[in-house]
Amino acid sequence: MKKLATIFLVVALIVAAVPSQAFAVNTATHGKITGKSVVSGLCSFLIWPGIGQYINDNETKKNWTHAAIGLFPPFRFWSGWDGLINRQGGRWDGKI
Repeated sequence: MKKLATIFLVVALIVAAVPSQAFAVNTATHGKITGKSVVSGLCSFLIWPGIGQYINDNETKKNWTHAAIGLFPPFRFWSGWDGLINRQGGRWDGKI
């Protein structure tokens, strides 16, 4: 348990020391929550990430990135939220 706590502390200190310029630039703009965005959020969460971004008319590169990363279960929550708030663009060249 002590070893795990030590590893966690070291990782937290490293992350805290990284300057904010090292992270990807956020180019996201939020839209309005409408009936269409609620449906797209539910589709991204329940069916498959990327579908909601397609419904919200996002760029193709964002749709495919969400669909590929959707293989990891926790990403469904993020993608569903992204669809719900109708977010255009984002980090990593507008893909996430």
